[in-house]
Amino acid sequence: MGLFMRSLNFSRFVALVSLLLLPSLVFAHGFKLGSLEIGHPWTRATPNGADVAGGFFKITNNGTEEDRLVSVSVDGLSRVEIHEMKTENGVMSMRPLKDGLPIPAGATVELKPGSFHVMMFGLTQPFVEGTMVKGKITFEKAGSADIEFKVEAVGANPAEKHQHGTTTTTN
Repeated sequence: MGLFMRSLNFSRFVALVSLLLLPSLVFAHGFKLGSLEIGHPWTRATPNGADVAGGFFKITNNGTEEDRLVSVSVDGLSRVEIHEMKTENGVMSMRPLKDGLPIPAGATVELKPGSFHVMMFGLTQPFVEGTMVKGKITFEKAGSADIEFKVEAVGANPAEKHQHGTTTTTN
């Protein structure tokens, strides 16, 4: 009986530690590449038949030199482009950034709905909420890194719940 009780207490201890660590594992979704930090890449779940999706994340440049996001790729997709969406005189426009997206030294640039983002083309199956989508991000100076986009709910904006006191700066 004593061994059983010790085993039961150990199991409870492991369960408690797992529950305490779970929030940090859920919210610690980011990647580092040299002096660049890529925070919480995400996309939205897509309905059946959709062949495009948007991708979003923050890039913080802790270095002393500007860098430039030059490309993003996603496993299994035919094309991914870096886009800018903006509204001028009441007219919304979206265009690819052919020369990439500058990331000034000491600044954070946020790719988010209605602003800078990546457009993913050629989906052959839906993105399902709760899954991860593998990709690669490439910068002019820092090089490339593998990343994963977390698939959030349709209509989600997890950037709002992942604010960690950083400020978006543009030059």
